Amino acid sequence: MQANARGAKLHAVPERKTTVKRYLLLGLLLAPAIGCGGGQTRTSGAARGDTLSERQRDSILAQSRIPGATGVGKAMRVADSTSARVRAADSVAP
Repeated sequence: MQANARGAKLHAVPERKTTVKRYLLLGLLLAPAIGCGGGQTRTSGAARGDTLSERQRDSILAQSRIPGATGVGKAMRVADSTSARVRAADSVAP
């Protein structure tokens, strides 16, 4: 510790170079791990024998008692309504 002109003790602050080096090293170590993460995509799950479509899964979820499931059902109804309006507008002759 050091003291300033008034005699107050100053706490030592770690050098900035050391902190920057640590973050740089951490970034260099984590980058390959993140890049090689073998996350499963939806298509890979469907390719292995998943017989339900995304809409069927969402419908089952909307009927469950899981918190927020009613929001899934409402979003599906809004999407259906919007699709119906788009189809109706497309079918109108100019």
